[in-house]
Amino acid sequence: MTERKPSLPGRTLLDRRRFLERSGTGLAQIALATLLSEQGLLGQDPQERFRPVIRPEAPYAPRPQQFASRAKRVLVIFCSGACSHVDTWDYKPELIRRHGQPMPGSEDLITFQGENGNLTQSPYRFRPRGESGKVVSDLLPHLGELVDEMCFIHSMTAKSNTHGPGENFMSTGFTLDGFPSMGSWVSYALGCEAADLPAFVAIPDPRGVPQSSVNNWAAGFLPAVFQATAFNADQPIPNLERPSGVSKQADRAMADFLARLNEEHLERYPEDSELSARIASYELAAKMQLRAAEVSNLSEETELTRRLYGCDDPDPVKAGFARNSLLARRLLERGVRFVQLFNGAYAMGEGVGNWDGHKTLKAQYDLHGPILDQPAAALLTDLKRRGLLDDTLVVWTTEFGRMPTFQKGASGRDHNPKGFTVWMAGAGVKRGFSFGATDDFGYQAVENVVSVHDLHATMLHLLGFDHETLTFYHDGIERRLTDVHGRVIKEVLA
Repeated sequence: MTERKPSLPGRTLLDRRRFLERSGTGLAQIALATLLSEQGLLGQDPQERFRPVIRPEAPYAPRPQQFASRAKRVLVIFCSGACSHVDTWDYKPELIRRHGQPMPGSEDLITFQGENGNLTQSPYRFRPRGESGKVVSDLLPHLGELVDEMCFIHSMTAKSNTHGPGENFMSTGFTLDGFPSMGSWVSYALGCEAADLPAFVAIPDPRGVPQSSVNNWAAGFLPAVFQATAFNADQPIPNLERPSGVSKQADRAMADFLARLNEEHLERYPEDSELSARIASYELAAKMQLRAAEVSNLSEETELTRRLYGCDDPDPVKAGFARNSLLARRLLERGVRFVQLFNGAYAMGEGVGNWDGHKTLKAQYDLHGPILDQPAAALLTDLKRRGLLDDTLVVWTTEFGRMPTFQKGASGRDHNPKGFTVWMAGAGVKRGFSFGATDDFGYQAVENVVSVHDLHATMLHLLGFDHETLTFYHDGIERRLTDVHGRVIKEVLA
């Protein structure tokens, strides 16, 4: 018979009696915690989560901020295709002095499309502008005249050097598909000031959608009501017009009858939040039949305003973007909470529709610069003269930057997420101010380096929200726009 060895200290096996004892006390502890939680007596997480109260029957109703702020709405101007910072906003004298020389340390550098050539100065002259003397490129002269309104961040970094994931990251904080866009988070948090327009509108470029398409304005795992309504000045929301065979009186009577049926149905099932949300969606659609047609009617604008934007420019693409820019202002002044205005569309081939200047950067940017410049400058000017810039946050961005070198065998720059520029203007940010820096050539951020998560945290702060506590519970995780990262860039706050 084998002698039984004594158990080691601290390693006592759990016998049946101890198992039953511990199970009983464990269940009692769970029950006690549940009762305390229901009565509000359980200790709270020191960083308490903030979830907006969404009324199912009125998901767009205005909601309070966590704390007071100046910004009430947001305009994002998104240049898809990765607009080059070293040819627009980021002046590098050393790049001019060392033009044609190899970039130090780049002997084995391989970027997105392959091997790089020598350092190449911008084909556009840089000069000081405004009272601040900010040095920017001649590529965008109209926007250049507004540098005193802008707060530049020259040390932005991204996570991907590929357009689709790069657009995802800038718009959602994640490179993968399926996450809510920044506009969806804002409309989830704040609702809308307009009762007859969406909280969030995406305005695609006249030439088409960006490479990541609807991911840029999707609601992800947030309620679907917070996805953007996408339309532009030349392609209004489809199916809003009354069928030709239905009179106005008959249409109204049908809507009233449907509303009565919906109300009776909701009375029978008052706890069905999906039903009430669906009814709210239908009612908003009915209101938009009138309001959306009116907001898209640019003929109401004066001839002077249309000329300011360039709405009737002989270049149809520039005129289309000008009309989109004017539409953006009309949406913002009517209470839309978040407008995402796209400049540039995805197109196969050599950058036909966006800022993807790989092979012939100058020829391509000579086309794209004027399309963006006058309309975007007019939009900023128009917002200011109407007093809207006082409580509107404007953000100009792109998905990542460009290399200070030309690609080997080409006359354009490859993708570069290591350092690029975004700028903000309007409510709550410093005017005529620059923050952060890339190295002497514009290759990578080296001073006050920030990330897209930091940008999103700052945007939410300017709207009155703490990016760490504004959450949505999904799939067992307290999700947020900034994931588990981000800090408010306090240095740029006014």
